[in-house]
Amino acid sequence: MSLFDKANDKAQEAVGKGQEEFGKAVDSPEHEFKGKVRQQAARASYAVDDALDCVKSKTQDSPLVSLAIAAGVGFLAAKIFGRR
Repeated sequence: MSLFDKANDKAQEAVGKGQEEFGKAVDSPEHEFKGKVRQQAARASYAVDDALDCVKSKTQDSPLVSLAIAAGVGFLAAKIFGRR
């Protein structure tokens, strides 16, 4: 995850918090809800980026194990979806 991505996620989370507070101030459930959704989307994006970084580092640490896992997943996917 780049520094830009982290900053963007944090900015979106802050904008969502502001939108939620605005909704509370003007008694608008719609704005409150949209703010909460924006906050959760930013947090989810941050979590996904963090998980991808973890997978990338594990892949670099042990590429043969990663290749074997990918081959196994591909084999299982072919067996499951190949018969349809």
